[in-house]
Amino acid sequence: MRNTDPDKERVKESFQLLYKEYYDSLVSFAESYVARRDVAEDIVQEIFVGLWEKEPRFFSKTALNTYLYTSVRNSALDFLKHLEVENRYAEHFLSASRESRWEARLDEEMLNLLFQAIDRLPGRCREIFLMHLDGLSNEEIACQLNLSVLTVKTQKKKAMKMLREHFGSRNNKKTSFLLIFLEMAYPL
Repeated sequence: MRNTDPDKERVKESFQLLYKEYYDSLVSFAESYVARRDVAEDIVQEIFVGLWEKEPRFFSKTALNTYLYTSVRNSALDFLKHLEVENRYAEHFLSASRESRWEARLDEEMLNLLFQAIDRLPGRCREIFLMHLDGLSNEEIACQLNLSVLTVKTQKKKAMKMLREHFGSRNNKKTSFLLIFLEMAYPL
């Protein structure tokens, strides 16, 4: 027979009740932003995982509601921002005239490589770098995120360093081209 800590069991049961109580309404709320059930479910599940890992304390049901709905809204908006940037760059890459299917596949493959690498950047660093790719100035990024311009510059440099390391370790023509493209098209 297994010994279990009664406090841990109570926490687990409370969490399960909380999950059952809020899951459907949070998914519907997220879906109202992202218009995709699967993405909405992922967003809500990530919020609950974060809640489980952090074990925050809420002093009222209102505080809990505010936390959950604000977290879902912010995650949904982050998803939409990221999707918008991806789509804009996909259009840019794919709108160039192509001479063959091979070239089209190469463009898509390089775009996927780029965004896979960007997705590996730490959260705030990724957010700032995507805003940079979107054409915002350091001052505009700093203002929107309520950061100092120095922090924005530091995070952009950190992102480029991580991308250089990521693509440099692969040592092939495609990744070398991506690095050259990023450094020329989006100078820090």
